[in-house]
Amino acid sequence: MSTVSVVIPCYKYGHFLADCVRSVLDEQPGVDVRVLIIDDASPDDSADVARALAAGDPRIEVRVHERNRGHIATYNEGLLEWADGDYVALLSADDRLVPGALARSAAVLDAHPEAGFCYGRPLRFRHGGPLPAARTRATGSVVYPGQWWLERRFREGTGCITSPEVVVRTALQRKVGGYDPQLPHAGDIEMWMRLAAHADVGYVRGADQAFYRVHGNNMSTTDFGGQLDDLRQRLVAFDSVLDKCGDLLPQADALSLAARTRLARYALRRAYRAYDRGRTDVVPVDELVGFAAQCLPGYAELGEYRALLRRRRVGARAMPYLQPLVLSAVADRGREWLWWKSWERRGI
Repeated sequence: MSTVSVVIPCYKYGHFLADCVRSVLDEQPGVDVRVLIIDDASPDDSADVARALAAGDPRIEVRVHERNRGHIATYNEGLLEWADGDYVALLSADDRLVPGALARSAAVLDAHPEAGFCYGRPLRFRHGGPLPAARTRATGSVVYPGQWWLERRFREGTGCITSPEVVVRTALQRKVGGYDPQLPHAGDIEMWMRLAAHADVGYVRGADQAFYRVHGNNMSTTDFGGQLDDLRQRLVAFDSVLDKCGDLLPQADALSLAARTRLARYALRRAYRAYDRGRTDVVPVDELVGFAAQCLPGYAELGEYRALLRRRRVGARAMPYLQPLVLSAVADRGREWLWWKSWERRGI
């Protein structure tokens, strides 16, 4: 039977802990599971809740920080210093696993020693709402070549993993090291890419693997300035992978160009959509353009930048009214050019 070490970092999430731990210890047959709860000096009763859970189950250990060390240091403490099972999973105290998720991932990793980690589909649910119905029967699995999977991340410029749905081979986790403290908001995607540079990637088909809670305290940002920060963090993450694993990636220069081009497109798209939605007063358009220039010297040749120039000519006040007539420069540049020329002839 495979052994799985589950690290549960906690900061002010004591009210979620019991449900999270129950999903790990009571709903994961077929694997031998141990849990470490690390309370990062929570100001509430999280540490007391963790200790009470440990008192009732010998499979639970608890560490309590005297001072707050931050989420990256807390992750690395559990992953690198404590985990000793065949596999390791990192699960935030406000998330939970789908029944049977660990056994499904372990089965893929057991059958494919070339795979360094395994993930599946996460289910998002709103804080305060019911859990969505989860699929618990896998229809199969696939193992992607790590280099292929990694290249796809660079070409898409984003990750495809939330986090709680991942199970990692512990030996590989130790080999590649922990989360990078320089990447507080993009450490996850950087970690998955680093792992994929060293090993193949397993995926569970058909079944859901974890529940991800969506609420106001999630690490991800939704404000417009935060979105720009997210793009900046992603750029640092891609550069970090190339710096740490470049010797394993024969197409490193091509990967860098692909990621930088995609991120520049994302930034310019957000900039021109600010005109469509009448949000130029709150969206940092000039900073987004500056970021695109940082990513790609030839950013002005991109269709998204030409789309932005057209919207600037129309003007921020008029653009929201004309937006239904505007087609994305990426989706159909020709029709947008014809649209623009028709309005240009009318003196706009």
